[in-house]
Amino acid sequence: MANTILIGAQWGDEGKGKIIDVLTEEADIVVRTQGGNNAGHTVFIGAQKYVLHLIPSGILRPRKKCVIANGVVIDPISLVEEIDGLKKLGVKAGSNLFISETAHVVLPYHRDIDAQREVRKGQQKIGTTKRGIGPAYADKMARTGLRMIDLIAPDRFEALLRDRLKENNEVLKALGAKPLSFKSVHALYRAAGDRLRPYVTNTVVMLNEAIRRGQNLLFEGAQGTFLDIDHGTYPFVTSSNTTAGGACTGSGVPPHRMDRVVGVMKAYTTRVGEGPLPTESQDIADMLHGMGREFGATTGRPRRCGWFDAVATRHACMVNGVDDLAITNIDGLDTVETIRVCVAYRVGGATYDHVPNDAQLLAQCQPVYADFPGWLTPTGKATTWKALPPKTRQYLKALAELSGAQLLIASVGPARDQTIVVRK
Repeated sequence: MANTILIGAQWGDEGKGKIIDVLTEEADIVVRTQGGNNAGHTVFIGAQKYVLHLIPSGILRPRKKCVIANGVVIDPISLVEEIDGLKKLGVKAGSNLFISETAHVVLPYHRDIDAQREVRKGQQKIGTTKRGIGPAYADKMARTGLRMIDLIAPDRFEALLRDRLKENNEVLKALGAKPLSFKSVHALYRAAGDRLRPYVTNTVVMLNEAIRRGQNLLFEGAQGTFLDIDHGTYPFVTSSNTTAGGACTGSGVPPHRMDRVVGVMKAYTTRVGEGPLPTESQDIADMLHGMGREFGATTGRPRRCGWFDAVATRHACMVNGVDDLAITNIDGLDTVETIRVCVAYRVGGATYDHVPNDAQLLAQCQPVYADFPGWLTPTGKATTWKALPPKTRQYLKALAELSGAQLLIASVGPARDQTIVVRK
């Protein structure tokens, strides 16, 4: 497999957790490089459902090492809860889990500031998960953040926390929120730091040494291309680089050590939160929600749904340098008679074959559709490419061609065995 970056080619929730789980079989180390516990990766193994927020999906495979790298912002309380939750399900995170000592820490004032700012925006809200991710990254850029290396050094952490809490309590009061108690925050985070200390290490050195030994690394993306802080539908984005480049800066592994990029996309389009979604369709949303699908793994919110947007996926493949595609949730379209695919945008007399940078302009874009016949046949039990209905294969080939990359994986359900490797 060599070293593979996996990214979401839409607005997140593309099914990356499952595809990571499938690709992990060939990997030695799985690395999470961006975002925080605002991500939610769902993996089904048999009847058991696993939802992971910070720990890479590779934890569900025996003898695989999992790394939370420097580009991630970590809520220590949430991470401890995730470790304990996995243990209850029979999954041990022990010597197979490594946490970067330079990853930044999400603190309670980050969450409170996040929530207060979202409330104050009113109808202009972004749709944040209110997990404190944005304010944590803001502190990182302002060089006022605390890192895991600080959290596990008791005296240093106490002094830094006291100083940062004093400043941020003033911010909270200005936003109309209650100040936080140093004593309670310190006790809670000291306890979490003690729990996490055995996992904390220099992951940059670890990963580069693993490459020199010939081991295969799999970089697990979080969120999606159009939530990228630089390349997404700003300001309706997350606070990190969710595109392929973020795997390098977020891990300390140089670009020339990366061998391929796999882009994950649904057979239709979804989005959680605010912001433009050109192909949005209430009919599709009602159908999918009625099937019990398309609810956020992190928030539980119903996702907005629409037809496949090939303009967006083509743009995502360009930005990320996508080599291979994994198309998921194909079975969600099993009952649709005519399937629409957006092949261009139109605004007034102008036509766009790429995603405009202006979110206001994108919101005005009208999709230009090409129609494909539905297959009206259940696909969930197909185990080979040839076992898929001919119209399904036709549709998937068209999506790959329109997106500009090769089809690698077709997923017809959430389980591991509902995965078809189209080509080796």
